[in-house]
Amino acid sequence: MEHNVYTCIYDLFVDGENGKEELMERATKTHPLTWCQGIGMMLPKFEQQMEGKQAGDKFDFRIACADAYGEYDTDGVLELDKKMFYNGDGEFDEERVTVGAIVPMNTTDGQVVNAQVVAIDKETVTIDLNHPLAGENLHFVGEVLAVRPVTEAELDALTHPHCGGCHGSCNNCDKECNNDNDGKHCSNCGKA
Repeated sequence: MEHNVYTCIYDLFVDGENGKEELMERATKTHPLTWCQGIGMMLPKFEQQMEGKQAGDKFDFRIACADAYGEYDTDGVLELDKKMFYNGDGEFDEERVTVGAIVPMNTTDGQVVNAQVVAIDKETVTIDLNHPLAGENLHFVGEVLAVRPVTEAELDALTHPHCGGCHGSCNNCDKECNNDNDGKHCSNCGKA
């Protein structure tokens, strides 16, 4: 797959009540969507639909929830002890943890995932780990504004986000990186 930078505008609709679609999201000419095709920045089915499109091409396609963000998983809604959300002063973080807020959470294997706070009571905070579009069939309608080849520097930065781009040998990601200041570590992030 060729790596190109796409810029487009679109309306994203999801299934609504009584068989009518609801507008969920919009990318406008003032705030378009821009991504690098072919490196996994977008849903695979989205990239398949956009492959080969050129500036001025219009699009109208659907992606079933199974090919988007999957079905809504009720096991992804967790009730956690409120103490997990205390700040450095040993108090509940009322500024950051509010109903509707997105908060970063660490998994048992150290990954950071975003969770939405759905309820707060005296002893617990209920979070939802599902993607906001889980369980939704997606309908994209839009137009491609621009397509251009990605530069090597852009591709480097996108495929090596831990250090902002590399050229030589980075043991952290097994990619080549020459940003080494000592031949062993990336000078951008210090990772070996």
